Amino acid sequence: MNKIIYILLSVLLLGLTSCEPRHKQDVLILYPNWAEGIAITYLAKVMLEDKGYTVTLKRIEPGPIYTALSRGDADIYMDAWLPHTQKDYWAKYGHKLDVLGTVFDDGITGLVVPAYVNIESIEELNENKDKFDKKIYGIASGAGIHANTEKAITAYNLDYSQISSSETSMITALKKAEKNKEWIVITGWKPHFMWTEFELKKLSDPKGIYPTDNIQVISRRGFKEDKPEIAAFFESFKLEDKLLHELIIDVSMDKNPEIGAKVFFEKHRTFLY
Repeated sequence: MNKIIYILLSVLLLGLTSCEPRHKQDVLILYPNWAEGIAITYLAKVMLEDKGYTVTLKRIEPGPIYTALSRGDADIYMDAWLPHTQKDYWAKYGHKLDVLGTVFDDGITGLVVPAYVNIESIEELNENKDKFDKKIYGIASGAGIHANTEKAITAYNLDYSQISSSETSMITALKKAEKNKEWIVITGWKPHFMWTEFELKKLSDPKGIYPTDNIQVISRRGFKEDKPEIAAFFESFKLEDKLLHELIIDVSMDKNPEIGAKVFFEKHRTFLY
């Protein structure tokens, strides 16, 4: 993709001031342990706090995130892959939630292999199953990509098992395999730093199991009315691919994601404002 590098943040951001009562300036953002979710959430925290707002973050799995928002126990989730990957959660909880904006509009998911693996399609996995040890390395079972991979195993009649683990464990397995030039297939997505750190390719998906999604900001019902200025910030928070990948890399390079987000923010402060 050769999109122009830019970030669209509303001029309303300049109005994020202290005009709301103090108790109404707090915002609780939930996020999953995924590279892009961590990155965009911490950038939002840094930018809102720069304007005097109090931001609390809590990391949990996507299922509990949707539950908490639907109950009004939290305010914001910035990494909702819709309308496809997290459609089951949206079907269950969407009537109690609001979509505030779209952070990124070209979210890609699928099965991914190192570039040196000489297959191009999911349909070729079975004939090479011994080379892959009949394993697909994935992430936690609560993720939409995990459910879609189970669908892919059925749809393509794959003689494979999905190994559920954390994103970190999956990337560690990829790193080990890549070092030894071993064959490995993982669940992958863009945006993610894996595409910068490794030479990878996404396997073609003739049956269309893995869709293209928007990464959207969703909120509890009523947040927009309760905190309109903060809602306006999220409505206009949008990152294009190259800048988003830069953010993800900056955040992933530091053990403290907030420090990485601040590094990115300081590099682009003038541009962001």
